[in-house]
Amino acid sequence: MRVLGFLLLCLFQFSCASQVTEKINGVSFVASRKEATQDHVNEVLLVNANHAAVMPFGFIRDINSPEIIHNTERQWFGETKNGAKQYIEQLHKNGVQVMVKPQIWISKGLFTGTLTMKSSEEWEALEKSYDNFILTYADLAEETNAELLCIGTELEQFVKHRPKYWKKLIQKIRKVYKGKLTYAANWDEYTRTTFWEDLDYIGIDAYFPLSDKKTPTVEQLQKGWQPWKDKIALLSKEKGKSVLFTEFGYRSMDFTGKKPWLVDRNDEKVNLEAQVNATKAIFTEFWTEDWFAGGYVWKWFINHENAGGNNDNRFTPQNKPAQQVITEYYKTQ
Repeated sequence: MRVLGFLLLCLFQFSCASQVTEKINGVSFVASRKEATQDHVNEVLLVNANHAAVMPFGFIRDINSPEIIHNTERQWFGETKNGAKQYIEQLHKNGVQVMVKPQIWISKGLFTGTLTMKSSEEWEALEKSYDNFILTYADLAEETNAELLCIGTELEQFVKHRPKYWKKLIQKIRKVYKGKLTYAANWDEYTRTTFWEDLDYIGIDAYFPLSDKKTPTVEQLQKGWQPWKDKIALLSKEKGKSVLFTEFGYRSMDFTGKKPWLVDRNDEKVNLEAQVNATKAIFTEFWTEDWFAGGYVWKWFINHENAGGNNDNRFTPQNKPAQQVITEYYKTQ
C-alpha cells in the first residue's frame, strides 16, 4: 500500500508539474547589417530572456503597391532569410527559443494597418506576393525548428477586406510549418481579427493608452490597464486561447503612457522613471495570469553597447533603468 501511495503521489506531482507553463520572456531582436555573435546573445541572456523574436523584413515601395520586395541582396543581413537563419541558429545554440516574425515596411514609414488595394485584381496580386513572402519564412521556421511563427503584423485593413484569404493562408502555412502560430494584431485591432480560432495564440502589440500623466505612478498605470485587461481576458476565454504580447514596451519619455504607439522622432523630454513605472505595471498586471503566455520587449538592438542609454527617449530599455526591471521580472517568472 505504501508503494502504491508513493506512486500515486509521484503521479500527482508529475501531473501538476506538467501543467506549469513557462512564460515567454522575450526580446524583439532587431535586424542588423551584421551577423549575430555570441557577445550579442550574451546580453540577451543577461536579462534572463528565454525567447527572442527574429524579424526579417519585406518592403512595399508605395502604399497602393501590391508588391512585397523581400530577401534581396540590397537588404541588411538580418532582414534576409540567410540573416534570420543565422540569428535563429545563434540564439538556439544558447537555449533561447525563437518566434519568426516577418514584418513589412511601407515607404516613408506609413502604417501597415492602412495597407489596402483599389481593385480585386490588386488584392489578388497582393495576396500572391504575401504568400511568397510569408511562406518563405514558414519554410525557414520549419527548417530551423523555430518555436513560433507570426503570420503577420498590424495588417488590419488587409485582414478586414480579405478574411477568406487569411483562413486559406493559415492552412497553407500549417502544411509547411508544424510549430505554433500567432498573428500580431495592433492594440486597437485585436477584437476584430477574424481567425483567432485557427491560431495557437492571440497575439497583440500591446500599445494601449493608460494615462495622461507626465510621469504616471505604477498604481495609476495599473488602474489604466483594468478596462483593457478585462476585455483581453474575456477574448482569451471566449476563444480558448492564451494571449501573447507579440510586442510590448514604452518609450523613456514624458507622457509615455498616453500614446505608447508613437514612433515619431519627437524631442519629448527623456523620462526614465516613466518607462520604469510602465514596465513594472505591465509585468504586475499580466505575468501572473494563467491565460497570459508572455511577451516580447520592443525593442532590443544586437549591438547592446551602443544602444539606448540615459539620454535616449526611444523604446529600447537597453542601458536604462528599465533594463534592470526586465532582468528582475524575467528571472522570477
